[in-house]
Amino acid sequence: MAIVKPFKGIRPPKELVEQVESRPYDVLDSEEARAEAGDNEKSLYHIIKPEIDFPVGTSEYDPRVYEKAAENFQKFQDKGWLVQDSHEHYYIYAQTMNGKTQYGLVVGAYVDDYMKGNIKKHELTRRDKEEDRMKHVRVNNANIEPVFFAYPDNAALDALIMRYAKTEPEYDFIAPIDGFRHQFWVISDEQDINAITAEFAQIPTMYIADGHHRSAAAALVGAEKQQQNPNHRGDEEYNYFMAVCFQASQLTILDYNRVVKDLNGLTSEQFIEKLKQNFEVEDKGMDIYKPARLHEFSLYLDQHWYSLVAKEGTYDNSDPIGVLDVDISSRLILDQILNIGDLRSSQRIDFVGGLRGLGELKRRVDSGEMRAALALYPVSMQQIMDIADSGKIMPPKATWFEPKLRSGLVIHKLS
Repeated sequence: MAIVKPFKGIRPPKELVEQVESRPYDVLDSEEARAEAGDNEKSLYHIIKPEIDFPVGTSEYDPRVYEKAAENFQKFQDKGWLVQDSHEHYYIYAQTMNGKTQYGLVVGAYVDDYMKGNIKKHELTRRDKEEDRMKHVRVNNANIEPVFFAYPDNAALDALIMRYAKTEPEYDFIAPIDGFRHQFWVISDEQDINAITAEFAQIPTMYIADGHHRSAAAALVGAEKQQQNPNHRGDEEYNYFMAVCFQASQLTILDYNRVVKDLNGLTSEQFIEKLKQNFEVEDKGMDIYKPARLHEFSLYLDQHWYSLVAKEGTYDNSDPIGVLDVDISSRLILDQILNIGDLRSSQRIDFVGGLRGLGELKRRVDSGEMRAALALYPVSMQQIMDIADSGKIMPPKATWFEPKLRSGLVIHKLS
């Protein structure tokens, strides 16, 4: 069962939301945050990227930066730019991209569900990144930014959400940069709140879609606080962390593509010949070619696009990892032919999220920065859930969820 609870969200007044809200901390660097914040003192970047309040070049890991985050968080509350709700609520957060809307429930997720594996992950986390976010949660005593969960489709929750979706939202805006629509409703009806809690209690598992480091950090700080409190009861607010939970079938996962700097000493002709050992290779000409199905890849090389279809026997349909296109391409192209084994550390490869389109792959190769590009068919949410259920971990750089959650719509305090 998935244990969730409502909480007293800390939110911007309706008229200030577009000045406060921001992109997530981990999708832009310090200088991009500095530029986006500009002279807007109400921008959440002053809390989630507080290095922008220091001279250029100040490390985001400087102890003064974490202290500044807490100082700014308090300032936002003192000035009324963030105000805590007087009662506990659930919230609905909707995102519309390219005419498709996905609806998420904002809940307090249970720390022990994460620690016991009832909230399942599909990616490895790095301890240094966990510790960075843990410091941020500790110093603010709050989950400033939400994590992104998926849950198996639930008809009762869907009906409740759709009922609210027909009413006027609390927030409704088009975000700069991404151009997507973001809407937000407050669920204050006690009967609806109880119904949400009860429905989640019937859901055996939730899945981390995006935000593995934030999930780990939030849960670990909650577990720390349990250990540090000699009078711990189990109902304290620190036993929960903020998550936006979407029905799995609604989520959009884009392709996550690769560009490589060299062909490992091979000529283009030699590279193509080696590919033919495991792939059916077809020259598609100079027009951009996008993979149309699982186990098909697009290669861009020397101003030509190629279709690469993995041959039978090169993947294992019974293995939730071995059947993945990201695994096939990593094993049979990047490792076996190009000698790029560790995708996390190799300087010979880079990754391009599908939102940028295949034109970005072409641009980076044509510019001479990269030698070739490889486009993949997107991973499905069902594949992610199968991997998480099996206890296995996906290869790195496998998923790209879009749209990203905006930060600053609601914050969860741990006390």
